[in-house]
Amino acid sequence: MDIGTRISFFRNKKQYSVNRLATLAGISQSYLRDVELGKKNPTVEVLSYICDALDLSLRDFFDDTLESRFCQDPLLARIYRMSPEQRNALLQFFRLHGSIRPAALPHRKSSSPLYLTESPLYPSTRW
Repeated sequence: MDIGTRISFFRNKKQYSVNRLATLAGISQSYLRDVELGKKNPTVEVLSYICDALDLSLRDFFDDTLESRFCQDPLLARIYRMSPEQRNALLQFFRLHGSIRPAALPHRKSSSPLYLTESPLYPSTRW
């Protein structure tokens, strides 16, 4: 999948309009639209701004398996749409109710959003 299509995919998963993503990334709406349509190619710097606005690392952005995990796991897709504050509140809820225990989680360092530990999607979530 090309860069523009990937940006569009993650923007739609986040339920952001082109205008909202452009504003969050600090770029113009017309430039973002041209990138999504494949008319322009973003620099690495601009792509990093877009990824930051989408709560993605550059590594996750280029991870071909991430898209299929979003499609296969509706809970993961739903968590991805949450703000960092909402994700933190959800994690606190689980901790309060004993649903998540650090010892029960995989002891794997990964940037995958499937793991709550040390993930770029959940930067404030560390055990």
